[in-house]
Amino acid sequence: MAFQQAIELLGRRWTGVIFYMLLQKPHRYNELLSSVHGISDRLLTERLRELEEHGLVERHVIPDSPVRVEYVLTEAGRDAEASVATIFRWGSKWFMDETKPESTTE
Repeated sequence: MAFQQAIELLGRRWTGVIFYMLLQKPHRYNELLSSVHGISDRLLTERLRELEEHGLVERHVIPDSPVRVEYVLTEAGRDAEASVATIFRWGSKWFMDETKPESTTE
């Protein structure tokens, strides 16, 4: 089922964060690596390749000196923007930020 495949892909660890960052603007590899706290070099490479394989991200080589590579969402990736933004808002409202301690009531 297409819905399940989409949820499984974007729900993989770090993939949602990477995808959300790319919705904001194209990013270079090292920008993603330094911004996604806790992700390893190997795992970032793996997640970007998965997004490329599914046609959601393209790797753009910019022939500067030195050569730069940016990761950019494809049309299919940009098409998911409304859905991802809705999930982001929903998660922000109903799920606690893991970096904050749980509040307790007595």
